[in-house]
Amino acid sequence: MVTAYWKIGKSISDACRENDRAAYGKQVLQYISKRMTKEFGKGFDLSNLHNMRRFYLTFPIQDALRPELSWTHYRSLMKVPDAKARAFYLEECTKSGWTSYQLERQINTMFYQRLLASRDKESVAEEIQTTEPKPEYEQIIKDTYVLEFLDLPANEHFYESSLEQALIDHLQKFLLELGCGFSFVVRQKHFNVDEQHFYIGLVFYNYILNCFVLIDLKTGFLTHQDIGQMQIYVNYYTRYQINEGDNPPVGLLLCAQKSDTLVQLILPEDNQQIYAAKYIPICPQRKN
Repeated sequence: MVTAYWKIGKSISDACRENDRAAYGKQVLQYISKRMTKEFGKGFDLSNLHNMRRFYLTFPIQDALRPELSWTHYRSLMKVPDAKARAFYLEECTKSGWTSYQLERQINTMFYQRLLASRDKESVAEEIQTTEPKPEYEQIIKDTYVLEFLDLPANEHFYESSLEQALIDHLQKFLLELGCGFSFVVRQKHFNVDEQHFYIGLVFYNYILNCFVLIDLKTGFLTHQDIGQMQIYVNYYTRYQINEGDNPPVGLLLCAQKSDTLVQLILPEDNQQIYAAKYIPICPQRKN
């Protein structure tokens, strides 16, 4: 169907040229709409024909179309005005097998823009041109995570255990927000050191980068004690839990508020294992 719509869009574009808004172009579209509706039935009104023409103009190379994506996918992609962002969503959607709903959500929550605002802009830019991400931890960590699917109160205190339970209850959507390659391992991973008990909130494995990702949730402001505790978690997994072929684990402190300066002062300059990111309970507003 996608290929058929592309061919129709090309035919319309060739017939209308650049005059689809002029009287001649409108007459051509009306004629094509009547003929195709009479021959094939519904689905060829003026609005749909405009979409098909726009489809061809946005994706002019037929061989570059992805058979894994539906017409609904492409209609969402056509709404993205920035060519680099559109290419990024196309690659991620194909690689990760996003549904049309998942693609729409990632576009609406500005997934691409949030990645660009993260620590490694060059790697994100390169990701657009590649099918597999490079083994750099910054590529799987964002500065901000949008948890609007949890329907959390924006300005109300709640316990970390409640947030953790909510993420487990909506695990599929949380995995989508985390990004590519994540699989859930365990909740409240327990270990003890000299009779002191520790519990890692959530443990995931990223099969693209071959590493464990340890997530600790903080509903308040991130403190130096939180960072020190995560260092213990990362060291424990590094020394006792990783398997042959695994890369060193990554620790992610997901918090309501954080100080980047504090994080930079506590962690070594060559830190590649512990990161702090904010979560927000509502979608950011898109700028027109």
